[in-house]
Amino acid sequence: MSDERLSVSTDVTESGPAGEQSAETKPVTRRAALKVLGTVPIAGAMIGSSAFAQQGTPSGAQQPKQTHEAPFPPAQGQGTPPSSAPKRAFFTAAEWRTVSVLADDIIPRDSKSGSATDAGVPAYIDYHLSVPETDENTRTQIRGGLAWLNTESRTRFRKNYASLSQAQRNQILDDIAWPDKAKPGFSHGVSFFSRMRDFVGSGFFSSSIGWKDLRYEGNVFNPDWKGCPEPAMKKLGVSFAAMDTRIKPEGQ
Repeated sequence: MSDERLSVSTDVTESGPAGEQSAETKPVTRRAALKVLGTVPIAGAMIGSSAFAQQGTPSGAQQPKQTHEAPFPPAQGQGTPPSSAPKRAFFTAAEWRTVSVLADDIIPRDSKSGSATDAGVPAYIDYHLSVPETDENTRTQIRGGLAWLNTESRTRFRKNYASLSQAQRNQILDDIAWPDKAKPGFSHGVSFFSRMRDFVGSGFFSSSIGWKDLRYEGNVFNPDWKGCPEPAMKKLGVSFAAMDTRIKPEGQ
């Protein structure tokens, strides 16, 4: 992807028969392009304890056969899995991996703050797609878009999106990130990417990592507040004295 959009920090490849992953962090130059998403009212992050599993068996007990209900199942005989193992409500394991890589392509980690996955964005999206309030068209668009992305990746590089190199993923994203420049044949990919970018942006900037990245302080108590400045009061034609004649203090 060119430096005009969003840079990618995660390079995921497969090596060996076990498909082990390796990650390489790249410099980031384009986070500012997404900050517009954080300056509009967005729903608070709904990533609570319900989004994370606390599964396991007592120490020494026989573990059941893994059913891949979470992307990071507990090791045999370990008891409780790590707290970072999310319980998926909507995505399959393969979809979760694709969403995680794509989310970090959109908002990568940099020297200022963490990445989209660091902020829990995949769990945020998974939750919102699982609740009854989300319409079926949105679910279909996201799930179909992930399928389109992997199909396009296999057509070009014979691998799924999450297994591509950074440069290969950039080639695909460059074709769908700019609606006005995209070719008609990429219309489905453009629609999906635009919706996913909104999801990632709202999830990231409603998290603690995101609002700290924006330096948003929120409703913080200011002990030095002296009330509305006198020049502003005069301009509005109001005064504290006038208010005192209209509203009686308590107890009087």
